[in-house]
Amino acid sequence: MSRTTKALALTASVGLLAGLAACSSGSSGSEASSAAPADADHITIQLDYQPRGLHAPLFVADEKGFFADEGIVVDDILTGAGSGDTLRLVGQGQGDFGVADLPTLVVARSQGVPVKALAATNQTSPLAMCAKADKFTLDTPDDLKGLSVGVQASGSTYVFYKALLAANGIDASALTELSVSPPYESYLVTDQVDTVPCYTDAEVPILEEAAGELSILMGSDFGYDTYGTGIFTSDEMIEKNPDLVQRFINAYLKGLQATIDDPEEAAGILAASDPQLAGNEELYTEQIQADIDNTFTSADTDADGLGTMNDETWQKTIDMLFEQKVIESEPTVADVQDPQFVSADTTD
Repeated sequence: MSRTTKALALTASVGLLAGLAACSSGSSGSEASSAAPADADHITIQLDYQPRGLHAPLFVADEKGFFADEGIVVDDILTGAGSGDTLRLVGQGQGDFGVADLPTLVVARSQGVPVKALAATNQTSPLAMCAKADKFTLDTPDDLKGLSVGVQASGSTYVFYKALLAANGIDASALTELSVSPPYESYLVTDQVDTVPCYTDAEVPILEEAAGELSILMGSDFGYDTYGTGIFTSDEMIEKNPDLVQRFINAYLKGLQATIDDPEEAAGILAASDPQLAGNEELYTEQIQADIDNTFTSADTDADGLGTMNDETWQKTIDMLFEQKVIESEPTVADVQDPQFVSADTTD
């Protein structure tokens, strides 16, 4: 079985398990976890979807003992069914920490979900619109007009899709929208749709091998100037256990730095974390490298460290989503983020 076939099979199989506790990191049985003190804090982490390169820092932090060093045992790292669902789960206390698209967190917060971002892993959003290059050329958003698009009416890709159209004055009626279920990228491979929203640090390496050369329209080039995916927790966790939050972020940032320092090792740790992920080291390395090249670092991280967040970027995101009617009410910057933990700089 080729790497692409394995990856597509993985996408389908794990997609069916999204939201279940069956696929975990196996953290509770690891040597790193057992090295934690007897009174360590036990936590669960809720991913936004199936494991991919972007999630490697969590697995690296567990495998290398960074969580154990902070007095934390990771009992489970659970797959998710999209950022929207993950935000609600953690907001309801069904998971202690989570990974989610940060503009989608703004949407959730505007709807009363009590969660806050702790760190911006992607300093720039990796979301784009993708089409097969031998069929369509996506140079500007206007090139989307007249195309059929696969959309999932929840989660980060739909927030991105709506915001991108609104930012460029395109009515959704200019496209033919087809409701699809994950893994929606397969609809592009089989020519059931002309274009789909895609993560350049996730689906693109798979799609390029399965569908050939892609034409990619980056949202960040056309008005979607936001953070991408980040780490978050509930308001209750921040209020009741800020020390645990700080220790979690300390370990996570060490894992993120280790992932950047050695992406191949990080990819191997991720692939070895569950039998369903075995054999995807090359894919995960490509995904991690895409983030190293484009999203993990910025002028802000050069100045203030990995994961840093600033009020200006958050305010621009809130304003964009409100002006484009993606949200009906505007949360404040303080509602959507708490930067004190990442700015504490206790990872040295």
